[in-house]
Amino acid sequence: MPLLDGKRIVITGVLTEASLAFGVAKLAQEEGAEVVLTSLESMMKHTARAARKLPVEPELLAFDVSDPAQVATLRDALAAKWDRVDGALHAIGFAPPVCLGGTFLEAQWDDVAVAVNVSAYSLKALADAVAPLMTDGGSIVGLDFDATVSWPAYDWMGVAKAAFESTARYLARYLGPQGVRVNLISAGPIKTVAARSIPGFHQFEDVWDTRAPLGWNVKDPSAVARSTVALLSDWFPMTTGEIIHVDGGYHAMGA
Repeated sequence: MPLLDGKRIVITGVLTEASLAFGVAKLAQEEGAEVVLTSLESMMKHTARAARKLPVEPELLAFDVSDPAQVATLRDALAAKWDRVDGALHAIGFAPPVCLGGTFLEAQWDDVAVAVNVSAYSLKALADAVAPLMTDGGSIVGLDFDATVSWPAYDWMGVAKAAFESTARYLARYLGPQGVRVNLISAGPIKTVAARSIPGFHQFEDVWDTRAPLGWNVKDPSAVARSTVALLSDWFPMTTGEIIHVDGGYHAMGA
């Protein structure tokens, strides 16, 4: 039986075929899930173009995580389409340019607030939209980048990811009683549109394959997709509040 047979999954963050979320959506469909994609109104045409390349073209719903009104709108749209939601992928992140690339000391709160809202608080916003529909339990998975250390150029996005990781743990605490699991995949660097927007991204890719004991291919997102789909399935029924590293083992190695 397919891993996600009969599951109804909401996936954010598909922008192009290179998006990590696209790989998750594709594999989720191949494993039997019915998928809905969400996107910003301004990015909908790009998401629609990518959606047409999935095995089954999914419905697209508008969702701006920074707009509280759209949380209720998304929840109502999902309730009208399905009687329940089984899983959701959070693959959303944004920081103004001054928050990245070595200008950590120049960034002001107005810019940092955008990064934290869109990249961290948004996990709670997504949970507000889908958790009430997880009437038979469910799984919320977020795509993360290890926030236990500082990284060159990652700057305030790293701070936002630390908040993201903490948010996941608190959601795991408060949603656990209704059977909803909340976990993160801490992925190694993959060449995506989002990665290209980070000045100095080459500093990650230049060293990762050398230090990771299993090696690492920045052009291959398949391991991230497989791990994410596993967490969306019923195969981790008692795992929540966890951060699973899918990075070739890089995080465990010293210099």
